[in-house]
Amino acid sequence: QVQLVESGGGLVQPGGSLRLSCAASGFTFSTTGMRWYRQGPGKKRDFVAGVSANGGSTDYADSVKGRFTISRDNAKNTMYLQMNNLKPEDTTVYYCNYWDGFRDYWGQGTQVTVSS
Repeated sequence: QVQLVESGGGLVQPGGSLRLSCAASGFTFSTTGMRWYRQGPGKKRDFVAGVSANGGSTDYADSVKGRFTISRDNAKNTMYLQMNNLKPEDTTVYYCNYWDGFRDYWGQGTQVTVSS
């Protein structure tokens, strides 16, 4: 079965950096695009970044452009989100996402807190 496991969240000061990871299993990772989303309490889940199957094409929400970088290692079935110059408004839970053409799959999420 499909499994997505996020890691790498934590507490960081404004201006700091974190790298999130999403370890995937149960599907052919190297043939599908992947995405990161984030969701705060009482808010809808928002798109953060996406990467194509071979990593050659990426897309970002305007709020993170120039600060976040999405990437993937198909040999390790893992996707990453490098987050630099973090801001307090980036504080929330981050989820990795896989769409198989019929439904979305989500990991359990990883909490990112940006605070001094």
